[in-house]
Amino acid sequence: MKSPDQLSVKIFADGADLAGMLDLYRQPYIKGFTTNPTLMRKSGISDYRAFARDVVAAIPNRPISFEVFSDDLDEMERQANEIAGWGPNVYVKIPVTNTRGTSTRALVTKLSRAGVKVNVTALIPLAQVREVVEAVAGGAPAYISVFAGRLADTGIDPVPHMRAAVEMLAAAPNAELIWASPRELLNIFHADEIGCHIITVTYDILKKLPLIGRDLHEYSLDTVKMFHRDAEQAGFWI
Repeated sequence: MKSPDQLSVKIFADGADLAGMLDLYRQPYIKGFTTNPTLMRKSGISDYRAFARDVVAAIPNRPISFEVFSDDLDEMERQANEIAGWGPNVYVKIPVTNTRGTSTRALVTKLSRAGVKVNVTALIPLAQVREVVEAVAGGAPAYISVFAGRLADTGIDPVPHMRAAVEMLAAAPNAELIWASPRELLNIFHADEIGCHIITVTYDILKKLPLIGRDLHEYSLDTVKMFHRDAEQAGFWI
């Protein structure tokens, strides 16, 4: 089994805790970072602009994605242009639609042609992938984030779906496919196997990286010890 530094897929850390981001920044296998308003809210961030500027100042040489949060397309454009100005390594996350289901394709095309690095996010069906590939083709460097984990939550195997998405991106050499919202460490190897360019990984999954290649008999014994220890500490008796 490959170690993280032997993988072809690039691992991006997904989170919004500056201390945690800086810790991961020291790891050479972390090639970039992504955030979103939900993660920022969970981290207790109240000043979006100040947080983002602190992150860019601390991590100036790896790609970082920050998301617009307006539901109005004109305001999305204004926010996108401001965010893009925060640093040359910044990608602007644009949702594939607004909350009313209105496509952002025209906005994505406009921004991409203007030189804004976009990260089009929250895609799931392949029809959306095809539309976004057409929108960014020939523009600035771009990411296309397909939420494979949410697809898996519906009972659908994400691997064939993401393999098809990889093939679609051949029409936009300036774009890279992101396997977003992974549910388990194994998804990193799934993404690597199918030639996906990037996978975003949350801190809880990244903590499992030391388990790669672990002796399975030893791991089984540790599991038995855990159950025994927890039963003793709980004071269980029959």
